[in-house]
Amino acid sequence: MSTRVCNCLIRAARVEHSYGSRTSLRHGRAARQFSSTVRRDLSESNRESLPLEEQIKAKHSRPRSHHKREAFIQSKESTNKQIKYRLLFGAVFLPILVYDMWTGDVASLDSPPPPPPPSPPSKPSLAEVDEVTKRRTKIDKYAPMRLRMEEFIKEHQRRIVFALEQIDGKQFKRDEWDRPNGGGGISCVLQDGNVFEKAGVNVSIVYGKLPRAGIEKMRADHKSLVGTDVQSLEFFAAGLSLVLHPHNPMAPTVHMNYRYFETSDPNDPVNAIGQTPHNWWFGGGTDLTPSYLFPEDATHFHKTIKAACDKHDKEYYPKYKQWCDEYFYIPHRNEARGIGGIFFDDLDASTRPAKSKNPQEELFQFVNSCMESFLPSYLPIIKRRKDMPFIPEQKEWQQIRRGRYVEFNLMHDRGTAFGVRTPGARIESILMSLPLTARWEYMHPWCGTGVDEAKSDDELVQEDGKDGRKEKELMDVLRKPREWV
Repeated sequence: MSTRVCNCLIRAARVEHSYGSRTSLRHGRAARQFSSTVRRDLSESNRESLPLEEQIKAKHSRPRSHHKREAFIQSKESTNKQIKYRLLFGAVFLPILVYDMWTGDVASLDSPPPPPPPSPPSKPSLAEVDEVTKRRTKIDKYAPMRLRMEEFIKEHQRRIVFALEQIDGKQFKRDEWDRPNGGGGISCVLQDGNVFEKAGVNVSIVYGKLPRAGIEKMRADHKSLVGTDVQSLEFFAAGLSLVLHPHNPMAPTVHMNYRYFETSDPNDPVNAIGQTPHNWWFGGGTDLTPSYLFPEDATHFHKTIKAACDKHDKEYYPKYKQWCDEYFYIPHRNEARGIGGIFFDDLDASTRPAKSKNPQEELFQFVNSCMESFLPSYLPIIKRRKDMPFIPEQKEWQQIRRGRYVEFNLMHDRGTAFGVRTPGARIESILMSLPLTARWEYMHPWCGTGVDEAKSDDELVQEDGKDGRKEKELMDVLRKPREWV
């Protein structure tokens, strides 16, 4: 018999003994009092039925044998009652004892129940783990790609902002912010500068949960998420986004964005890293959006980008140039947003050859080369065009083209749609890409809906002297993309 069962029996015996002893004493006293009363009543009754002499004799005599017989009867009754109480006590405690022996959990009769076991410590979040890693170790090629990408885009942000400040002469406003669930960002914005009407260079580091709406939006482009049947996904995203809108209509708007995305979804084994299967991919690109076309600018821009792509794969530039032409297209206007560049998304292990030893590292180096090529591709153009003379009509045309830019970003851009659906998103940073000013005119003669694209040069010169031939040159390229390299 176990120690716990023995302890229970001892406690039960103590309680029963105490209860039985008190009961026996109490009933013994009551029995003696009752016996004495009965004897007095019987003696008085008998004396009244006898002659006077006999009554006097009986009054002074003590029937000792009768007293003994009554005491014996009362003692026997008391013993029977004790046995009944003990049986009743055992009937109450026997089921408890059997239950305790069966479950192995002996109930305590004189102590409160034990407290519940303490809950296990909560697992640290990915953001907390990364924060400790950044404080304690150096971020090198062996660090997680999340931390390498974060350090990489912050360094490029510093270099680009410095170069643009040298051209504009004014400093960017630097706004550093944190997210409640981890991560944060640095927004560098310049408004009403000497060269740039609005310029933004943003870094965003996001840890969070992707809601169901965001998963559905992403499924269309990332095939590994097709089988994902969850309401939310843990994710990490890091990206550098840049948009520059110059004052001068002869200087083109430029856009650049490179990003890394990682989720905790286990249904993509091709992207498994170590023992933790999850999705990861790179995306990004850069494109030029002029208001007036200068073919030499377009050629220089595309040639610089092609050189960066060719260092890694000769097929990259033609493939991603076509992808850019298709992506930055405004279907309700039947025209492109600009003259293109490169665009890619969802580059993961499946997009690299099977013989590739480290597809993630190879794609990271490709993104690095593309980002390195940005300043050489754009700075020569802005330096040539920022001080060119222009007339008010050309400024109005620039505003019309910026209206098209707004239409695409708010209606068709996946990055904007993803950003506004992310819980806790920083809307100011997401809408930083929009120009400071834009214009919409009803049925504009050169680009309005239903305008005859086959107008002759003479028809493009209006009665008020406005010449639309340069604008038509741009529209021809926007409606039929051109190969620049």
